[in-house]
Amino acid sequence: MKIGILAAASLAFSTGAFAQAGAGTVQRDVNEQQRIEQGLRSGQLNTREAARLENEEAKVQRDQSRAMRDGNLSPAEKARLAREQNKVSRDISRERHDAQTGNPASASSRRMQADVQRDVNQQRRIEQGVQSGSLTTRETGRMERSEAQVSKREARVGADGQVSAKEQRRLQNAENRQSRRIYRQKHDGQKQ
Repeated sequence: MKIGILAAASLAFSTGAFAQAGAGTVQRDVNEQQRIEQGLRSGQLNTREAARLENEEAKVQRDQSRAMRDGNLSPAEKARLAREQNKVSRDISRERHDAQTGNPASASSRRMQADVQRDVNQQRRIEQGVQSGSLTTRETGRMERSEAQVSKREARVGADGQVSAKEQRRLQNAENRQSRRIYRQKHDGQKQ
């Protein structure tokens, strides 16, 4: 009986630990995406700079996915992810405060702003799933891998400094698929 209680307590503690650590890394993703979007909206970032930053975000999200694949986030993995996120954060700051500016009213910038804002929304939904326990560690890892793929597409699309209406439609289709995945994973009955 005591062993069963100890096992349940240990599982509850480790689940809570992931919720804190996993939510922390996902919350950083939300914050970084918001900073990119704010930079585009203010003109501190141009489309090309935002695309480079999205490429960096994609790498961090892929690494998060790999770290969460086994259902665990070790202290070493948490530290490595924190270092990567710190680098992205510094790069966002550097890009927002350099001499290059963008035109936030241009059609291309508005398209990129909308795509990055959608990323913010998706990351928030993932974070809410982690916080509520409706996403397991493995599910969170899969969601981060899908987010990385979307971020990588945004990086490719904006690499030339322009986002066309056709390119945005393709991105929106990918984001719609990701949105449905998040919904299904959050409502599949698995609990952290």
